[in-house]
Amino acid sequence: MTTTQGTQGTQGADPYAAAESATTEGRVFTVTGQDWDSVVSGVADEGEDRVVVNMGPQHPSTHGVLRLILELEGETVTEARCGIGYLHTGIEKNMEFRTWTQGVTFCTRMDYLAPFHNELTYCLGVERLLGIEDEIPEKAQVLRVLLSELNRISSHLVCIATGGMEIGALTVMTIGFRERELVLDLFELITGLRMNHAFIRPGGVAQRLPPGALGQIKDFVKLMKKRLPEYAALCNANPIFKGRLEDVGHLDLAGCLALGITGPVLRSTGYAWDLRRTQPYSGYEDYEFDVVTWDTSDSYGRFRIRLEEMWQSLRIVEQCAARLEKLQGAPVMIEDKKIGWPAQLAVGTDGMGNSLDHIRHIMGESMEALIHHFKLVTEGFSVPPGQAYVPVESPRGELGAHVVSDGGTRPYRVHFRDPSFTNLQATSVMSEGGQVADVIVAIASIDPVMGGVDR
Repeated sequence: MTTTQGTQGTQGADPYAAAESATTEGRVFTVTGQDWDSVVSGVADEGEDRVVVNMGPQHPSTHGVLRLILELEGETVTEARCGIGYLHTGIEKNMEFRTWTQGVTFCTRMDYLAPFHNELTYCLGVERLLGIEDEIPEKAQVLRVLLSELNRISSHLVCIATGGMEIGALTVMTIGFRERELVLDLFELITGLRMNHAFIRPGGVAQRLPPGALGQIKDFVKLMKKRLPEYAALCNANPIFKGRLEDVGHLDLAGCLALGITGPVLRSTGYAWDLRRTQPYSGYEDYEFDVVTWDTSDSYGRFRIRLEEMWQSLRIVEQCAARLEKLQGAPVMIEDKKIGWPAQLAVGTDGMGNSLDHIRHIMGESMEALIHHFKLVTEGFSVPPGQAYVPVESPRGELGAHVVSDGGTRPYRVHFRDPSFTNLQATSVMSEGGQVADVIVAIASIDPVMGGVDR
């Protein structure tokens, strides 16, 4: 079977069509989207055993709205391609029409399972352009690391839970989401929201920890140390679980390097590449943790890596909590009032708007302070012309924001290097030659989030 983008009669109107579309053998099917029924029926007419099927974009195993176009010969996948774009939100373009601080509200919604990492890479890029990297308060840096590692735990829990659900391990799914709820409760306590926080801002973070937060964080760590062994007991040596994951979705180091693939997929080849260690940011060089690797280059290795990485994240969270105890009352935003967003708000007694005391405080400082406050909120701060790229290690690999400024109060361009988008390239390599059921396992081991892919 041969497919082409157009026919001879329509090539004159299509500047992107090839000059020649003649084929030497087989029937030609004109595929323009949403007409796979005719392709499948055409293959049936040919009397061949191959068939083209769609998995997704609403299939429960495609981790969001991912469309997989599979060519099958019996149960064997002979060709696998990804169809993306169903969740496109225009976030990067929208950020060009908002101030630098307001951009955080947009980018936090991309990879919705790792919102803090989206915010962090963007803010690190803005801070580099501003030249204020050394002025970020220590407490803000510690809070950024704390939230990033809690976020890594919650993201890995979803990966393991949904991956277990897709192969029938429903107990893994239920306990995975049970633990994730505990992390989201901490996020709500610290930031006020379970997701889409916009908490990490250029210059620091929005607010200090609320009273009692450190105690709840310590209780969470203590509980997770009891709960994480349950995953190992259910899965690590389970012959059915290992039978579904071992030697499935194989991709070696050479393949990862050729495709630019990072994160647990890369570390499952034995290569200890973790930006927290190799290119430290936000003070990660001051924390003790191990870079987890495996040597099987398959889906089982990626599962084991994520399981062990949650233990390492708990180690970092404990160190963050200990450092925060010594930083009681320390600032969490840069001192420069022309950059630091005034987030220390006090809500009125009716729960609507700012309290009168807070307004009196702003109005009563000085006329200059009031003017700066007004300009910062309505217009934003200017960023010197230039461009910056500061990547972070998200739960799925290297996540970076390429931030470009023309000297104004809004980004000239922001483009994100999302690991889910890059890692999806491995779909065909991992799936072709395997069974249909193994496609689901391979996709789950990549752990793509389509909000980050489509943006």
